[in-house]
Parts: sequence; structure tokens; C-alpha cells
Amino acid sequence: MTQIGESFVGEGTEAAHLNTVLGRKGGPVETAWTTALATPRQGYAAFVTVVAPGLAVKPLTLFVNKAEIGGEEHARLTWGAAQAGVAGGVLWAVADDLISSLEVDDLLLIAAVWVNPEAADEDLVYDNNRRATRSALEAGLLRTPLIEDLLAVRNEPRNPFFSASPHHTG
Repeated sequence: MTQIGESFVGEGTEAAHLNTVLGRKGGPVETAWTTALATPRQGYAAFVTVVAPGLAVKPLTLFVNKAEIGGEEHARLTWGAAQAGVAGGVLWAVADDLISSLEVDDLLLIAAVWVNPEAADEDLVYDNNRRATRSALEAGLLRTPLIEDLLAVRNEPRNPFFSASPHHTG
């Protein structure tokens, strides 16, 4: 069964927002994975996440940037610190058995990653992406958030760009 997770970690321009899709080879995740890898477009180039050159993480993880690459510093933070954070978060999830080490060769992971073009602190970008990756994978496994938790805040939607006024109810 496909596991979909989401996580937002950190504050300001170094915050990490990640979406994960984990599924078995031979299924719809493999189709999405290979299609995204084979169809780069201007400013967006999906690539296999590595923990070090020549050492692709397992499960094989496709890093998909959600923000168009905007200059050399943004590219360096996306392909450097954020990628390293995703690699570390995936392996942290495997070490904690959120993903079975016995199944990593049968699975594929897509990590859609937001790196703010104004980010500057590579240590924070790394750490936030590491924690967000593990958190998104845990959310996918546990199928969280629970519907009860969502319904409890249904009249108070908010995100870093918007907060609903208290008079919006119903």
C-alpha cells in the first residue's frame, strides 16, 4: 500500500516543507518515480538522492524540488544541504524501522522538497530537511493526522502565508 506523508519543520527561510510518497516497485509509485526522473523541465530536475557520491539511499529516493532553482546559492542549498538532509532523514527512518531494512530494495520513495530561494544557513536547511523527511515518513506510516484532529481545527485553517479570521465558521 502506498504511504503518503507531509511535514513542515523549522521557521523562516530555512524551514523545510516535505511531501513523501512511498510505494512498492511494480506499482503506481514506480510509474510516477520513473516518469519524474525521465522528464526534467527548466528549473526542476528530479534526481536520485545519495548519502555520498555513488551511495544512493535505500529505498531509492527521488528528490523533486518544489521551488524553481533560483541562482547558484539556491542550487547549492537544494542539491547540497537539502539533499543531504533528505538522505539522512530516509536512513534515520530505516534505522528506526519506520521503513523495514528488509524491504528497502522493493520500495521507491518520492520526496517533494521545498527550499526557499532566500534560504542562507546550510546547517539549518540540512537539519530541517532531515527532520522533516523522517517526520513525513512517520506520518505516512501512521496515516496521520487523524480525522478527529483535522475536524477540531476545521474553522481555523492557517499556514505560513495565511490565517483564517475567527468569524469564518460553519
